[in-house]
Formats: sequence, structure tokens, C-alpha cells
Amino acid sequence: MEGAAASEGLRYAEYARVPTGAGKGQAELDRGLARTTIAIGLGVATVAFAGRYAFHLWKPLEQAITETAKRISTSSLSSYYKGGFEQKMSRREASLILGVSPSAGKAKIKTAHRRIMILNHPDKG
Repeated sequence: MEGAAASEGLRYAEYARVPTGAGKGQAELDRGLARTTIAIGLGVATVAFAGRYAFHLWKPLEQAITETAKRISTSSLSSYYKGGFEQKMSRREASLILGVSPSAGKAKIKTAHRRIMILNHPDKG
């Protein structure tokens, strides 16, 4: 029975082995946990203050972007005439739609008309 008791004692000794960090003591573990908690808290506070600063900075920037976008009209970005059609089409309105001068010749008008018809043709693309 001594042999059985000795083997049981060895088996128990394997599980009862003290981990290497257990010698530090509870006070040191608590200090380490406190340091970690403080570091995480400072990190969260830093991110929060940086976000707050970014939002304060964004408001004037947003206003400047909005004002600039209003200054650039969409009609200046497009090369096509955008409406205001008259009851009967005048020579001026036709030249605005085609993108030629009102005094343009027949060849230039035909070329501009053909270009617009090709762009707007239903079988295109």
C-alpha cells in the first residue's frame, strides 16, 4: 500500500504545484490590475477628447464646404442647356440647345444636331 500511497501523493503533487506568478502576492496583483484599469481609462478619455475636438473643428469646415458647393452652380458643370423653353422655339434657344452660336452656318448646325441625336439615341450603348 505504500507504493499506491506514494504514487497518489506524486499525482496530487503534480496538481498542487504552485504557479510561478503566485509568489507575488495579492497586493501586487491588485496594483497591476489598478494600473491596467487606469491606463484603459486614460485611453478612453483621450479618444473622447479627440473626438470632441474633431466635432468642434468640423462645424466651421462643414459650413465652408456648404458655401463653396452653393457657389458652384450645377448649370456651370453641365454643357447642356437646361430649359426655360419658350412656346415657339426661337433661333437663340435652338442655338443654346445645340451648343452653337446663333449665327452658325448650316454645316455646323447639322454637325451639332447629329452629335446630340447620337448621344440621345435609344439604341446607344
